[in-house]
Amino acid sequence: MRRDEFTEMRAFLEVARERSFTRAAARLGVTRSALSHTIRAFEERLGVRLLARTTRDVAPTPAGERLVERIGPHFEGIAAEISAIGALRDMPSGNVRIVCPDDAVEMVFRPRLPAFLQEYPDVNVELIIDNGFTNIVEKQFDAGVRLGELVARDMVAVRIGPDVSYAVVGSPAYFASRSEPTTPQDLADHNCVNLRLPTSGGLYAWEFAKDSREFSVRVNGQLTMSNIEPAINAALDGVGLAYAPRDLVRWHLESGQLREVLEDWMPTFQGYHLYYPSRRNPSPAFAAFVEAFRHQRAEGGRHDRGRST
Repeated sequence: MRRDEFTEMRAFLEVARERSFTRAAARLGVTRSALSHTIRAFEERLGVRLLARTTRDVAPTPAGERLVERIGPHFEGIAAEISAIGALRDMPSGNVRIVCPDDAVEMVFRPRLPAFLQEYPDVNVELIIDNGFTNIVEKQFDAGVRLGELVARDMVAVRIGPDVSYAVVGSPAYFASRSEPTTPQDLADHNCVNLRLPTSGGLYAWEFAKDSREFSVRVNGQLTMSNIEPAINAALDGVGLAYAPRDLVRWHLESGQLREVLEDWMPTFQGYHLYYPSRRNPSPAFAAFVEAFRHQRAEGGRHDRGRST
């Protein structure tokens, strides 16, 4: 295989996966025009259109989809084998790309990242914030992060945090002119900060549990956010009530800046898990990352699913 053929196929796979010449060019470290020229030359050499282009989107044609299915696994195997060679070095090195919700950064990664980065100076970690359900294989992430209940059964799942409990909170200023809700149904009379779900576009229904009964309540309010941290800030500013992980508001509760309500109705969820497809040769950098963030439980709890790295 000539070098230019290898370059053309890699360029095509990147555009097909990213569905964007701009994003693919950034990942490959080339200009958009150079990448477009490479793809055009590849299509002319094959004599078939591989990508359907519009002003707003790029998608593989049937021929392009077939080529992705046929050559994609081979390129992934090459990358895995090259990464595995790094195991011969004394220290892991390379890049680790993780997609995760915004609260997981504060609750799981921030407390332990400094020590990890200091211990592995040749490992670069990229955390991409996304509260949706990103396809980690298509977007070429090493792993994603979700609460245990949300991890697909065909993924390897490694717990990286304790169980997560939530709290409904508001500021003293907010409650100065309003009575505290005593049941979730009372939230209908309150100004609640909603959270927009990026995947479906709908609003998150606040979850509650009591006496072995679980249910959700759709709340109303003047303000809607896409991330939890701004919703907490809105509660601190007296805008309304927020629904957030208790660990993220613990300091505000202890300092009196926020007040918790409906404590007896709050559920607890399985902690955050790192999830990824089973792979034959995980890179040394990723293996070190998994071990560093694996949650250590004294006893009980849910075991990791699938093959551990």
